[in-house]
Amino acid sequence: MGALFSSKKKPVSRVTEQDKAVLKLKQTRDKLKQYQKKIVLNQEKEKVLAKQCLDQGRKDKALRLLKKKKFQDSLLEKTDGQLDNLERMVQDIEFAQVEIQVVEGLKGGNEALDALHQIMSLDDVEKIMGDTEDAIAYQREIDDLLSGGVGVEQPDEDELLAELGQILGTEAEEQLPDVPVSDMDLPEAPTHEIEEKSKAREGRTMVASRNL
Repeated sequence: MGALFSSKKKPVSRVTEQDKAVLKLKQTRDKLKQYQKKIVLNQEKEKVLAKQCLDQGRKDKALRLLKKKKFQDSLLEKTDGQLDNLERMVQDIEFAQVEIQVVEGLKGGNEALDALHQIMSLDDVEKIMGDTEDAIAYQREIDDLLSGGVGVEQPDEDELLAELGQILGTEAEEQLPDVPVSDMDLPEAPTHEIEEKSKAREGRTMVASRNL
């Protein structure tokens, strides 16, 4: 049983040394922030105490407290600089990890392209294209032989345009409306004036014949 359990492999940790370094830097940053909070609280207390000393006439004690406050202010400035350095270091490490992933991705992509190029080289592509053109030309020859040697001629563009014009002209004539002639209401010609003129002409002819 002991040999059986000992033969099991331990799971591989995915935590890298860079991750551990980032974690340690963040822990140090948090400790510095806690230290700053402690200094600020002490300053508030000592400020109240210095005021009480001034009220009690203990000027020397108040001055010592103010000197201590100045020293603590310098400590806060130093810790601010240290925090900036820690933050910058964390960001640099994290960005470097991203860059490593980018490089690994590019490396994998290049390897995949190399493998594809080995499978299909430039010479192979040229040979395939040449074989394809030969096969198409051979098929055309077969088609010409089967059709009696008469190849399919491409239509002339001018002839196509002329035929298209004829089609359009025919469609335009077919779309013209028919005018019904029989149903048109035309005015009737005046007959009474013509009859009166003809009678007057006959009367003048008879008078002239009598005078002769």
